[in-house]
Amino acid sequence: MNESRPLAERMRPAKLDDFVGQGLLTGADGVIRKFISAGAMPSLIFWGPPGVGKTTLANILARELNKEFYSLSAISSSVKEVREIIERSEKGGLFKHSPIVFIDEIHRFNKAQQDALLGAVEKGSITLIGATTENPSFEVIPALLSRCRVYVLQPLEREDLLELLNRAAGKDEVLSRMQIDIRETDALIRLSGGDGRKLLNLFEAVVMAGAKNNAVAITDELVMHIAQQVIPLYDKKGEQHYDIISAFIKSVRGSDPNAAVYWLARMLNGGEDILFIARRMIILASEDIGNANPNALVIANNCFQAVNSIGMPEARIILSQTAIYLACSPKSNSAITAIDEARRRAAEEGDLPVPLHLRNAPTKLMKELNYGKDYIYAHSYEGNFAQQEYLPDKLKGTAFYEPGANSKEDEFRKYLKKIWRDYYGY
Repeated sequence: MNESRPLAERMRPAKLDDFVGQGLLTGADGVIRKFISAGAMPSLIFWGPPGVGKTTLANILARELNKEFYSLSAISSSVKEVREIIERSEKGGLFKHSPIVFIDEIHRFNKAQQDALLGAVEKGSITLIGATTENPSFEVIPALLSRCRVYVLQPLEREDLLELLNRAAGKDEVLSRMQIDIRETDALIRLSGGDGRKLLNLFEAVVMAGAKNNAVAITDELVMHIAQQVIPLYDKKGEQHYDIISAFIKSVRGSDPNAAVYWLARMLNGGEDILFIARRMIILASEDIGNANPNALVIANNCFQAVNSIGMPEARIILSQTAIYLACSPKSNSAITAIDEARRRAAEEGDLPVPLHLRNAPTKLMKELNYGKDYIYAHSYEGNFAQQEYLPDKLKGTAFYEPGANSKEDEFRKYLKKIWRDYYGY
């Protein structure tokens, strides 16, 4: 065994019975066992976070099915390499005997590279296994995706991670020669984030750095001292980016300031662009709060200006203040529902003509054609209001805006009902 390899590589299982985690896929009734029993498998895409067994399962399937195995990295492989493998495999061509082509990080393959796989996958001259940390619905072309089965792999559970630790301490050729007393595991489990590879490599680093006279006691304090600082699982361009901003927005919309600042902290710890966060709060201030609290938009906009001027780390305070304010504000989505319904009707009805009395009349001809005639100037009347029709004839009396159930928009509702005398049904 090559002792210079990382512990995670040394502990990579060769048989399905030794695989840890993903019980729904690898258990007694799991699809992976069914593929092995059948002696054949379709093309697959394994979607899940790092360190949960995607590459390991691909290797196990190839070994158990006795198939030729080609492994490519989407980062470094070219279309030429893909085509060369396909050409070598064309001689077999049968579904059962087609070699497995494993492509790690398949989401990084561009359209041309994915297109190069399509024909071979469709004919069955290769069996593709793609591994991705990104949602394949967005990153894999539809034609290729439709020819693959997608299986979701989950972060490893605490019990799985503990099993990995105990196996490594007792069975690894290097660590098993040492006296390792695992007294505490909370820090190791927490820092791993469900990533088995990260767990094992951190464990090895702690053992090697903390050992004295070939013996070490693993404690949370030692782990934190060796680890120094956590590198958050947060990809500013990946799915975590979208999932966490979604959780943040939904927490603010749901009026939970505690969850809002937690997800805000996750983004800040992960190095998210503070202006991106501030922009999303401006949108939220109109979409989810609107006229229930008009000051929300003012504060959100000021937040954007402030963090742009101040920068981190102080910007975290401004972002936190704004997120808390928005979360604690009354909510109304009447602005977005009004404009979306108006746009729908505008598209549905086509370009309805502007009523003559509302048209601009800058020329004599236009005036002769009654442009602007009979328009009522509201400020010439008591209360600065005079009832007249402002919508096209076909939409007369249509209410796009429905005031929300909050104190501010209750005032709007009373005012509109008073001046329009139930014209719009308020």
